[in-house]
Amino acid sequence: MIEVICNDRLGKKVRVKCNENDTVGDLKKLVGAQTGTNWEKIVLKKWYTIYKDHITLDDYEIHDGMNIELYYN
Repeated sequence: MIEVICNDRLGKKVRVKCNENDTVGDLKKLVGAQTGTNWEKIVLKKWYTIYKDHITLDDYEIHDGMNIELYYN
């Protein structure tokens, strides 16, 4: 289990626990459940890299305690 921190820079910081072999789509669903937004409208980024839904967190090398930028589309 890893803990990922999603920050939307508007005062909302969401901590999500998930597995390393989960996809980014699974992470979006967990974030959407905590924030109350539709998971399809969530965009997860790190610098200029937009994370795709079908790729696993391990492939993107997302580790425990990592911060990810959270945007709403």
